[in-house]
Amino acid sequence: MALTGVQIFKLLPKTNCKKCGFPTCLAFAMKLAQRQAEISACPDVSEEAKATLGDASAPPVRGIMLGTGDKSVKMGEENVMFRHEKKFVNPCAIALNLSDTLSDDDLAARAVEVAASEIDRVGQKLRVDAVSVEFASGDAGKYADAVKLVADKAPEAAIILNCTDPQAVEAAVKVVAARKPMIYGADEGNLDAMVALAKEHKLILGVSADGIEAVMDLTRKAKEAGVDDIVIDTGAKTAKDIIEHNTQIRRSAIKKGVKELGYPVINNCMRDDTMVEANVAAVAIAKYASIILLNHIERWKNLALFTLRQNIYTDPQVPMQVPQKVYEISDPAADAPLLITTNFSLTYFIVAGEVENSKVPTRLAVMDCEGLSVLTAWAAGKFTANKIAQFINETEDFNAVSHKELVIPGQVAILSGALEDKLPGWKITVGPREANGLPAFLKNKTA
Repeated sequence: MALTGVQIFKLLPKTNCKKCGFPTCLAFAMKLAQRQAEISACPDVSEEAKATLGDASAPPVRGIMLGTGDKSVKMGEENVMFRHEKKFVNPCAIALNLSDTLSDDDLAARAVEVAASEIDRVGQKLRVDAVSVEFASGDAGKYADAVKLVADKAPEAAIILNCTDPQAVEAAVKVVAARKPMIYGADEGNLDAMVALAKEHKLILGVSADGIEAVMDLTRKAKEAGVDDIVIDTGAKTAKDIIEHNTQIRRSAIKKGVKELGYPVINNCMRDDTMVEANVAAVAIAKYASIILLNHIERWKNLALFTLRQNIYTDPQVPMQVPQKVYEISDPAADAPLLITTNFSLTYFIVAGEVENSKVPTRLAVMDCEGLSVLTAWAAGKFTANKIAQFINETEDFNAVSHKELVIPGQVAILSGALEDKLPGWKITVGPREANGLPAFLKNKTA
C-alpha cells in the first residue's frame, strides 16, 4: 500500500535543508506520495527509511531492460498519464516480427533490415530495436535454428521469443542465452513452465491473455512465483482496443496503484497492409505501448514512427540543444563562408543538412540560445547583436577564419546594422529567410 505524504514525512530527516530542491521536508514528502519525486533526491535520509519508502518512491510502472549491450532498451518507469505533467521517460521499443517458416534467405535478409535501420535525427540515433521470432512451424529444432540465424544477422538487436511452446522456447534460449531474450507467450495453459524458464535464465516474461482482468491474474501468479520482470499483452489489436486497454492499464497503475498492472505493455500492431499497420503502430506509440510488433519496416515507415516516438518522449519543457561551437561542414578552408544560427537541435540539423546539400565547404557558428529557434531567441533577447558579438569575440574557433564576413539568418535581418556597429571591420551579410534557400545562396556566393 502506498504511503501518504504525512506518513512519508515522519520518515524524513525534517531538517528543511532544501537540498532535495523543495522548500520543506513536508513539501518533498507530498511530492514523493504523488510519485513526482524520488527518495534519492534527499541526501540525508537513512538507509532504513529508504527501504521503507521503496514502494512509495518507486515508479508505478516497473523499469525493465530489453536486450543487452549499448543498444539495449529501457522500458517502463513511467510516472504520469500526460507528458505535460512530467516527461515520459523511456521510449517504446519497435520490433519486427518474423515467422520461423520463412526461408533462411528471407530470415537473413529481414534481420539485416533491422541491423541497417538506424538513422540519425537531430542528434539522436533511432532504430528498430528488436526482432521477434514467431514459432509457427511446430518444430522446436527449426525454431531454434531460425532464432540463431536472426540473432547472427542482427547482432545488436534485442531478441523476443514469440512462442507459446515451452520446449521450443527452451531450445531457442539455449542458442541465444547471452542475448537475454524476452520470452513472449506465457498464458494460462503454460504459465508454470514459462515462469520456470524465466526464473532459470533470469529473463523477461511476456504474459498474454484475453482482457485486462485475465492478465492481472497471470501477472499476480508470475510475481508470486518469483518473476519480477514482466511485460503484459491484453490481446488488444485494433486501434480502439489498444487505446482503451493501454489507457486503463496506465491509469490503474499510476492513479490507483494496481501493482498487477504496473508493467510495460506489448501491442501486436501487425497487419498485411503496411499503411494500416503504420497507423495502428502510431496509436500504440502515442498511447503508452512499451513494445510494438510490426510485420514491415520500410524506411518511410521507420522515419514516421521514429519521429513520432522521439517527439512524444522528448521533454516538452526542455528544448533539444546542440553544443555551442563553430561546426565545420565538408572540410572548409580558411576563406570558406561563415554562417551563424542558434543551438535549437532542429534548427541546426536543418541548416547543416541544407549546407551539406549545397556541396559548398562552410563554417556554421552555433550560438547557445538555450535551445530556442532563431526568431524565438531574437524575440526573447537571447540572439541579439550584443550577444552575437560577445560570442564571436570570446570564441577561439573563429581564429580559423581568414575573413570577416558573417552571414546571418534572413529572419533577423534587422540585426545587420547593430552587428556592424558591435563588430568593427566585419561585413554582415543577410542570408535566406528559409534554410532551403541556402544551397543556391552559397553556390552564388562562391561562384
